[in-house]
Amino acid sequence: MRVPFVPTYIVGPLAAFLPSTWRRALPRADRVHWVRAGTVSGLLQITAAVAGAAYWYMATMTPLMSKGAELALTGRVGEEVTEHQVGGVALAIFATHPLTLLFVYAFWEGAVRLCGAAFFEDVLGTLPLFLLERTIYLVTHREEIRSDEELRGHMASMVGGVRAKLLAARLENVPDELKYSNEVADEILEIFSSRPKQDWDPPKVVRVDESYYRLEASSVEKGPRPFRYQLRRLEAGVPGRNVLLYKTGKPIEKR
Repeated sequence: MRVPFVPTYIVGPLAAFLPSTWRRALPRADRVHWVRAGTVSGLLQITAAVAGAAYWYMATMTPLMSKGAELALTGRVGEEVTEHQVGGVALAIFATHPLTLLFVYAFWEGAVRLCGAAFFEDVLGTLPLFLLERTIYLVTHREEIRSDEELRGHMASMVGGVRAKLLAARLENVPDELKYSNEVADEILEIFSSRPKQDWDPPKVVRVDESYYRLEASSVEKGPRPFRYQLRRLEAGVPGRNVLLYKTGKPIEKR
């Protein structure tokens, strides 16, 4: 499959910092190979954090060392103070500075995003933007989240997502298994996967190759493909941004 260079390697790494809901709303988001873009984005974040921390170190330590040496030579900090002690104090000030901690956070977040995209095909946006997106969602949908039961449902969904990622990390990535069956006049398609499918939440519409299905249920079971998705075929469907796309490729099919 030919991967578009500019959307994937130029625009995509910048857009990968956004939460998934914002990424999907971008124009021509379907042209981006998001796994590769997320991998490059995480690598760029790590590189920027290391370069920024190195520049910040050189810009901070030299004045601190010079000031400390000056105080030691003039005797204002005691005659027994050595050069090593001055360097230790300067290093402690550098290490605990908020900007240093920000660079450390950016490095580790970039490492998590890089590993998530490269090894688990899970493109993660940056945490501050994710929290902003969740805050905006809660504010704009506060009428939909009225009761404690609904709030607990959102929390359970978040916990379930984390559990699914931990479960997938221990499993071998194998092709999906598709199982077709007929229920009265409707065709039912069950997809068993070794990886959770992002944003596959009932009752979304899924386009499987050229056919349209409604996602009716999802569950986590046992086995090499624990993530089960049950879909019911629709007589017709309309393409759109909210329709999930699924290519069968070479899955294991059963009837």
